[in-house]
Amino acid sequence: MALTSKDVGTSPIEGQKPGTSGLRKAVKVYQQQNYTENFVQSTLTAALGDKLVGSTLVVGGDGRYFMKEATVKIIQMCAANGVGVTSLILLLQVLT
Repeated sequence: MALTSKDVGTSPIEGQKPGTSGLRKAVKVYQQQNYTENFVQSTLTAALGDKLVGSTLVVGGDGRYFMKEATVKIIQMCAANGVGVTSLILLLQVLT
C-alpha cells in the first residue's frame, strides 16, 4: 500500500478547543468537513512538534459510532506527519 500526503488548506473552526473539552462534541460536528483533521493536526503539532517524525503513537477508543472513521483519519495524518509508517500501514489495512 503506497501512501502519499497532501497539504489541505483550512481555517480555524468556531468553538473548536484543544483537550478533552474539545472532544465533547456530537458526532455530527466531527463529521463536518475538516473538523476532525483540524483537531488531530493541532493536537499533534502542539503535543509533539519536532518530536513527531519517527515517533510511535497509539490510537485507541471505546468503539462508539464514528471511531473507525476517525481512527483511519488519525492514522493517515500521523503517516503524513512522519510517524512510524510500517506499523501504521498494517493497522490501516486491518481497519479498511
